[in-house]
Amino acid sequence: MTTTDGEAPFRYGDVVPGLRAAYDGAVRRRDGMVKAPWKLDERERFLARLREGRCARLLELGPGTGEDSVFFRDNGIDVVAVDLSPAMVARCRERGIEAHLMELMSLDFPPGSFDAGYAMNCLLHVPNADLPAVLRNIRSVLRPGGLFFLGEWGGDGTEGVWDRDGYDPPRFFSWRTDQQIERFARESFDVEDFHVVESGTWHFQSLTLSRPGR
Repeated sequence: MTTTDGEAPFRYGDVVPGLRAAYDGAVRRRDGMVKAPWKLDERERFLARLREGRCARLLELGPGTGEDSVFFRDNGIDVVAVDLSPAMVARCRERGIEAHLMELMSLDFPPGSFDAGYAMNCLLHVPNADLPAVLRNIRSVLRPGGLFFLGEWGGDGTEGVWDRDGYDPPRFFSWRTDQQIERFARESFDVEDFHVVESGTWHFQSLTLSRPGR
């Protein structure tokens, strides 16, 4: 892992080109991935919250090939997806999902456009220096009281390009501690639930958030 100890922090604009190239070349690989049962459970729990909160319109951030978007759509949710990878956007559209090529720092939707947001292992590609702005952008496109699922792999607080990543080029990751991700989340949202899932040596942080106000 390449970190920035003692150096200038990573910025989102600097890591986007590498992420775009990595994911543009990974459509077939991502299409063939099988979700772990606990990930399906996380998704089902959020669907239940959407139904309980009468959330009809969902924005998925970083949908990849669109598997989760298809799941929510097939369960009666109106889904819009945004991704920084043209190839991933094209794959989502092939699956009948309304998908847009868009970066997290510039979500081009009117305020309050969505009842909920969903980001599974997406925001871990956003450097700490820009995460507050990204979370504010997400909050702005949710209605007051809107829900937001934020799930990502956590870690020891380091960030940088992961040298052992199997993608080409290797991707940037921010491995946030539980304390870090909760602090960032509380700056823009109310925390409805925060729990962790231990999967082998991996530590998954699951947060259900809501935009303040009703």
